[in-house]
Amino acid sequence: MNIIDRYEEKINGVLATFDRLLINGYILQLFNYSTFGYYLHANGVKLVDFADFAEAQTKLLRDHIEGYVKESGVELKHLESASTDKNELAREALSQDAQKTGLVAAFSTVELCNTMTVKYSTKSNKLEPVSRKTKCKHYYLYYNDDEFGWMFIKIQTWLPYNIQIYINGREYLSRLLDDSGIGYKMYHNSFASIEDFDMAQKLADGVLNKKLSNSFDGMVRKIINLLPNIEKVFPDGYYWCVDQCEFATDINFKSKEELDMFYKTLVETAFFTFSSQDIYSFFGRKIENIQKLSKGDIVSDLRRRYQGYRIKFKFNSNQVKMYDKGNNLRIEITINNPKDFKVMKTKVDEATGEVVGRKWMPMGKSIANLYRYVEISRAITARFINALPDVDADRLPVKAVAEISSRKEVDGRPYSGFNVLNTDTLNLFTALSDGAYVIRGFDNKLLRRKLFDDSESKFNVNKTTRIIGKLRAHGIIKKVQNKHRYYVTVNGRRIIDSILLYTNRTLLKSA
Repeated sequence: MNIIDRYEEKINGVLATFDRLLINGYILQLFNYSTFGYYLHANGVKLVDFADFAEAQTKLLRDHIEGYVKESGVELKHLESASTDKNELAREALSQDAQKTGLVAAFSTVELCNTMTVKYSTKSNKLEPVSRKTKCKHYYLYYNDDEFGWMFIKIQTWLPYNIQIYINGREYLSRLLDDSGIGYKMYHNSFASIEDFDMAQKLADGVLNKKLSNSFDGMVRKIINLLPNIEKVFPDGYYWCVDQCEFATDINFKSKEELDMFYKTLVETAFFTFSSQDIYSFFGRKIENIQKLSKGDIVSDLRRRYQGYRIKFKFNSNQVKMYDKGNNLRIEITINNPKDFKVMKTKVDEATGEVVGRKWMPMGKSIANLYRYVEISRAITARFINALPDVDADRLPVKAVAEISSRKEVDGRPYSGFNVLNTDTLNLFTALSDGAYVIRGFDNKLLRRKLFDDSESKFNVNKTTRIIGKLRAHGIIKKVQNKHRYYVTVNGRRIIDSILLYTNRTLLKSA
């Protein structure tokens, strides 16, 4: 029984949607040396005159942006340090006129970036287009947008004029709820309550059907006055990529007190019982392949913040986090490295335009793959929720532990009890707590490989058979019908998690 089923009567609803989204915009042809050179040629610019041309273009862009800011009735503030908290300053500006929509704050600052320029090459003995990391002026425009809610657009003012857009999924959804007349209350970027969770989820799912790139294209056309001239040479405009994607599932409890009753125990139990194999399986990896892992880290991290406890499991730069946010239990998936996952790609015949094949390929950052980010995030969340330990909000199951410690007779056959503090028993329970078994179950071979170095000896094969029989007799595992495969029962997982939590705590305190 997962946490949603267990606490069903205490839960108002569940909401899964985007949280934080960072989208980068690139004019790809301006990154390629040959097409960049062609762009200069199309504008009648010789390489020797590049500096004058680039500076003139940058001035046109700056003047236009500053005019746009002024027309919006907003004061442009220059920040000496790029690390200044611009979001906090923008929020302060909005607080002075909470009803204002559109542009609410604007900042300029100089910061490091990748640019295109022209330099002399000693190899070719002539000027050539090159890329380099340098500093240039950037603008940050903060909006209280009618469609997306709180968001910002960051503009690089030197070639190739990169853009970054931040939107928040819950801010976006709040606008959709307003339009639909569905009541709600917000708490720190979460919904404390929603009148209709089912309808709210349908609205959130509908975001995926919207072509966000069209909205972004419309926004940048108001800001980047150089774009029409660029599109005369390269008609594709900006290519939108997902830089960071957070997808959060909020389990909304009827009160914070209901969540607080068990949350701390849940976090501690998960931290002590989840292994690297569990974490590996959350991200859709076959557990038997973990030994082949040659690069990338698997990390568990438990921290107490001023808001409460947060637990994080990380594989490479992708992660799953769980924390409490008011009366919400939030499970948040962050995909920073999409190439760890696959997306179905179609192969098209260039002559006929017909699809001639499909193949799973490493996923790229194109905004067109945003639907796949959601599919993957939902799958990770489901595995994580199903693997969460079943904790008792009131006490540890002392009676159940006592029962499995006692001798038992089933169908006239006696079975001894488990010595729950014995090393062999703890090793057995640790093996059974493997997160991969939640999804796929296990058989004699898988279990004995975890228990014995010499797993193929006849003695250990027979010993594992006896262990499985004993586990079944005590109700810790159950057999899959018509298969030699087993799953840990709900009661068995509760007992195992409780024992491992107790023993790990004891060992930690004595260390």
